Amino acid sequence: MKIAIIGTGNLGLSIAKGILNTNGATSMYLTKRNTADIKDYENYGNVTVTADNREAVQNSDILIFAVQPGHIEKLLNDVKDLLTEKHVVISVITGFGIHKMEDILGKDVFIIRSMPNTAISVGKSMTCICSNEKGKKKVQLAKAIFDRMGHTLEIPEEQMQGATVICASGIAFWMRLIRATTQGAIQLGFDAKEAQELAMHTCEGAAGLLIESGNHPEEEIDRVTTPMGCTIQGLNEMEHQGLSSSLIRGIVASFDKISEFKDKN
Repeated sequence: MKIAIIGTGNLGLSIAKGILNTNGATSMYLTKRNTADIKDYENYGNVTVTADNREAVQNSDILIFAVQPGHIEKLLNDVKDLLTEKHVVISVITGFGIHKMEDILGKDVFIIRSMPNTAISVGKSMTCICSNEKGKKKVQLAKAIFDRMGHTLEIPEEQMQGATVICASGIAFWMRLIRATTQGAIQLGFDAKEAQELAMHTCEGAAGLLIESGNHPEEEIDRVTTPMGCTIQGLNEMEHQGLSSSLIRGIVASFDKISEFKDKN
């Protein structure tokens, strides 16, 4: 596959790493205004780094747009005359809907919205996907790309705002929980490096149990809580202090903020 990533910032670069690490592209173009800090990616051999978005579009079939929301409209207008029936347009841009892309590019273009998270760089992204009517024919292609770098789920476009909070912002939420667990471990006597190792791998193990078993979290909690034991006492104290409530409130606050952005656009 000939892939171009238009806008190689943090997310764009994470996607590039994920694709390259799984040999998911026969050729790749990476675009950025200032190319100096991504020039080393040309060492992969099949990667071209350029500031010329039109060059990238002309030499690629799958176009992954990862620019800032305020730049996408101008960018699409700049390259729309180059699009052919071979091109698949994949946007990972928050708050810029399919109908807005269709207004610029037309409805006869394969358009897909994809919301991965930065864990794509290590092959562990949770990526949500939706498309326009024409793009339905290419959803499986998009899933094939992103499944190489984690797990994908096709959802209706109206759920993409919520998916952004749970999956993209969610990385930061889970990082904060891991950090808090690390701090607790330090207080119990572990050094910082050991504490983080304990927290990271325990978090990974918890997710792995649910993924492999398909169980509800409470089923796995029941396996490690005993009457009058230390686990249930710790869980209850966390709930008394508002653990679940604060997480839910934080998620809803993030959703409210992203909805403000959508309303303005």
